[in-house]
Amino acid sequence: MAKITSMRQKTKQRYCNFCVNKDIVIDYKNTDLLRRYVSSFARIVPRKRSGMCSSHQRQMSQEIKRARIMALLPFVHK
Repeated sequence: MAKITSMRQKTKQRYCNFCVNKDIVIDYKNTDLLRRYVSSFARIVPRKRSGMCSSHQRQMSQEIKRARIMALLPFVHK
């Protein structure tokens, strides 16, 4: 008989990339950095998937919205 146990997978602890590397600045003009945190449907990637802390996630979403208004990033993909 097979033994049934509840095994939890050990997940690797994620660290915020911006907390670890203090020299990276989140700016709306840096579109290469912002595109990493935008999904293929031009939606902002959630914290759970991006691995950012809450303060950097808020800052990132604000800069993505600024870049969209300045027409550096698209609002939606067609």
